[in-house]
Amino acid sequence: MAEALLTDRLAALGSAATVRSGGMLGDGEPPHREAVTVMAGYGLDIAAHRSRRVTADDLEAADLTLAMARENLRHAVVTAPAVWPRAFTLKELARRGGVVGPRAAGEDLAGWLARAHDGRERAALLGDSPTDDVADPAGGPPDGYAETAAILSGLLDQLVGLCWQSRECG
Repeated sequence: MAEALLTDRLAALGSAATVRSGGMLGDGEPPHREAVTVMAGYGLDIAAHRSRRVTADDLEAADLTLAMARENLRHAVVTAPAVWPRAFTLKELARRGGVVGPRAAGEDLAGWLARAHDGRERAALLGDSPTDDVADPAGGPPDGYAETAAILSGLLDQLVGLCWQSRECG
């Protein structure tokens, strides 16, 4: 859901950024039908999406890694330790980005992420946190998917406003 929502928002801005989803579990699984239904309400068709396991190469090549929960972020940082300065949970980056402010004119993504990363401690990766984690609706009731999509939509609007809005960036 996050991949589709972010791709849609960046495309609307004319950004050339590529958004790819990857996780910790198996490859080739279709999205839950509830997710397909919820995303259709946003005008997005995710029926053809298939899960894929994230690799160290994926993480190392990414300019930014967004995780839905600390568990996913820990996996990314253990898989590719060098990504730590540019890997965040979505909630964490939206929160920290709000503190450091939007990207300045001419500031590249790496510079903005460095400002957002400043002062982070790896110990913050321990445990789970409602402050940092977006709940995974998988296996839950249909309204859980709608709730998660609404949370993701709001967080991604905030992130796009901080990082990509009115800027020529990838």
